Parts: sequence; C-alpha cells; structure tokens
Amino acid sequence: MSKALLFACVPASTSVDLFLFRHGIAEQRCHGVDDSLRPLTEQGILRTMEVARRLRSLGFAADRLLSSPYLRAVQTAELAQQAGLAGRVEFESCLLPGRDPWPLLEGLVGRCLLVGHEPDLTHLAARLLGIPSGCLVLKKAGFAHLRWSQQKRSPAGRATLQVLLRPSVLLPCSA
Repeated sequence: MSKALLFACVPASTSVDLFLFRHGIAEQRCHGVDDSLRPLTEQGILRTMEVARRLRSLGFAADRLLSSPYLRAVQTAELAQQAGLAGRVEFESCLLPGRDPWPLLEGLVGRCLLVGHEPDLTHLAARLLGIPSGCLVLKKAGFAHLRWSQQKRSPAGRATLQVLLRPSVLLPCSA
C-alpha cells in the first residue's frame, strides 16, 4: 500500500495536485453555541495529528494550505502545518460550511491542500471528477488527492482521483 501511495504523490510537472482534508472530530453542536467556535475534541486532535504525520511520511506535501476560518478547521490546518504537510495557513471564506470552494481553483498551480467541511469538499471533488455528488465519502480527518492537467480550460470533469483515505487506514490499530 505505501509504495502505491508514494507513487501517487509524485507530481507531474504540468499537473495540479489538490489535497482535500476534512476537519477532525469536533465537539457536538450545542443549542445557543456558535457553530464556528466548535473545537476539535481531544480524540479529534490526537487522531488528526497522527493522520497528518502519516500523510507526510507517505510523501504528501503542499505548496499552499487554505482553510475554512471555523475553529475546527483552523485546528486541523494547524495540525497539518505542524506535521509538515504545508507552510503558512491561509484562511478562505469559500471554505466555510455551505459555500462553494470552486473559485479557489481559479489559477491554481502546483500542490494545494484545502481544509474544510462536508459535504462541500466531496461536492467539489465530484465536480472535478465529473461524477454525481454523493458518490464519495470523506470521513472526519479523511483525505483525498485529485490531479488534473494544468490547462487554460476548466478542470470540471477532468480530474482523476489519486487517493481517497479513511483515517482508520492511516491510524495504528489502537487509535
């Protein structure tokens, strides 16, 4: 499995590599509490950090890291940064829950990591892959890698799915 994943991480010089990383396990929603302020649970922090470390050890790394400004996504992005998946975190309102992250793809080059929410990330992936929404599942702290040729025309329907991972695949059996 590791060899296949490492091979999938080798970027083609004229391709765009998009990594989608769903935020980790967060506190339950509470009536009267602002949803944007829900943090990761202790388990969410530990699992997300381990997933990020494992992804880095498999060769995944991005030139840019864009995140939703919601706390649980910010924490996930910071854990990804600490694990060496990318450098500075940039916050994008297009990654807020219910928003369309498609505008972020305009002029995208190289390798980019998006940290956000469901179902928005899988809707984006489905549009890039040219498949119906709902065909992909991205678990909390789940990861997907999509690639398409860097050309002037829209990437809609032109991407290929390189990797789709549940966190349980990357975590030790006891995690």
